[in-house]
Amino acid sequence: MIDEQALLEALNSTPVVDGRPHDLWADDTTLGRWARRHGGPGDQPALEWLRRARDALQAATHGPVPQAELQRILAGVHRLPEVGASDLRWRLRGPPERMLAAELVLAWYDLQERRPGRLRPCGNDECRLFLLDRSRANTARWCSMKTCGNRLKARRHQERTRQEPRT
Repeated sequence: MIDEQALLEALNSTPVVDGRPHDLWADDTTLGRWARRHGGPGDQPALEWLRRARDALQAATHGPVPQAELQRILAGVHRLPEVGASDLRWRLRGPPERMLAAELVLAWYDLQERRPGRLRPCGNDECRLFLLDRSRANTARWCSMKTCGNRLKARRHQERTRQEPRT
């Protein structure tokens, strides 16, 4: 099952470390563990679909939604109702190799609908992470105040200090 935390883990799987971008999902073993932890298979076709979904959702969070790519991921996927004694549940059905990738895409759209504007890239242009703003005022700017926030504030302070005339 893909929840908000799992969605953020997926989006944030390409961090910048020591000034260089890294893809934490480049390793099949690591991604396979992530997939199994979230109820999916860890086989090669499923992993490739997960990477495609992650890349498309990162692009969508930065700018225009890559509709054609997301449509390819969701092709043949259906939600079917299952009636229980006291509830109605919707089950996802489709090609097994795309199910977890489809869940990732659906979780992204669900978050966009429930919390519009709350999922966004970090305000640090050198960072490749995303944040989910849970603040009341919807004013969070950085993935982490400790790293990106403090770094940018210190940089701005240094720039202001250099520009101030000496007396």
